[in-house]
Amino acid sequence: MSANIALDVADGTQMAAYTARPKKAAAGPAPGVMVFQEAFGVNAHIRGVADRLAGLGYLAAAPELYHRTAPGFEGDYTNFTSAMPHMKAMTPERLDDDIRATHAWLVAQGCARVVAVGFCMGGRTAVQAAATVPLAAAASFYGGNLPSLESRVPQLASPLLLVWGDQDTHIPPAVRAQFAEALRAHKKPFVECTFSAAGHGFFCDQRASYHAPSARLAWNLLTDFLAHPMSV
Repeated sequence: MSANIALDVADGTQMAAYTARPKKAAAGPAPGVMVFQEAFGVNAHIRGVADRLAGLGYLAAAPELYHRTAPGFEGDYTNFTSAMPHMKAMTPERLDDDIRATHAWLVAQGCARVVAVGFCMGGRTAVQAAATVPLAAAASFYGGNLPSLESRVPQLASPLLLVWGDQDTHIPPAVRAQFAEALRAHKKPFVECTFSAAGHGFFCDQRASYHAPSARLAWNLLTDFLAHPMSV
């Protein structure tokens, strides 16, 4: 069951979020998952990820991170320029507020265990969330500019899954290695997986870069990691 809700954010704004609930009642409280958008908004792809996770028993919430500048924004994958003003308007402080509002809603629904997953811009947000609120695990798919979060690494309190496409021309290997070294330096637990045949955005079946074999394996890795983050 899915629904759109409005969340009150600490800066006085309201943020819409797409939510998806498990179809079958679990024996105990459902775990919660925050699903963080790409630059292109809470579109059909992000809603689909939330729905798939709800099908596995999670209460999923996908917040609209552009709610201050473009409520309801759904960009065209062939027109990245349209998303740039909204990305540039975001600040780390306001993003922390959005993360906290989403996490608080899941906790208020009875989720004792909350995890996060994000894609591209949202991949970076998932890592920031792991340094902002209590999470059991966080997964970042081709997260952009992760080295900019190095100052937050000491605050990371949950294991990370970092998923990359080796053909990604937007995030070179040196950038990926830089963030991994920061995690090692602070002895933070993480799993890193690079798919050799995949590029940026390979998990999204609405993008030209979609790579089905890699996406299928990445989904299996993601769901196992979120359920058992220290066993992977």
